[in-house]
Amino acid sequence: MKGWYLLYCKPKSEQRAQLNLGLQGLETYLPMIKVEKKEKGLSTVKKSPLFPNYLFVNFDPTEFSVSKIHSTRGVSRLVDCSERMIPLADIFITRLKLQELEAPLVSARQIKSGEQVKFTSGPFCELSGIFHEKCGDRRCKVLFKFLGKQQEVEVDESELELVTI
Repeated sequence: MKGWYLLYCKPKSEQRAQLNLGLQGLETYLPMIKVEKKEKGLSTVKKSPLFPNYLFVNFDPTEFSVSKIHSTRGVSRLVDCSERMIPLADIFITRLKLQELEAPLVSARQIKSGEQVKFTSGPFCELSGIFHEKCGDRRCKVLFKFLGKQQEVEVDESELELVTI
């Protein structure tokens, strides 16, 4: 059945895999996000994969050999959950494409301890607090006043944004 399938690519080879699959006549989709990076004191905007090492490919496994996809440069393997391949819903890819067009710029600047932050999602949405420390790759601790006391909560760093004064 023709549909969108997820590929796991070799590290930093998403674009290489996309190019090589395109040369074989397959439609691919690599969701990208704009990221602001500082290089030599200058701020530049670059596009980075939204899902590093992953790429979507649209094909029919009964018409196009899966082993041919596995042997494509840049591709590591097809992601599957069972013996039978089940495609992703087209609406999922359509929504990703729409969100990519509307996506805001993401700052690569790291939040430092003591800086004021605001929760952008989750149960504390719209509350502000003080960034305390990172605890892992994606998690961090934030201090904020709640019920008259200073509370510490551990959240995903993506739920925060820096408050600029």
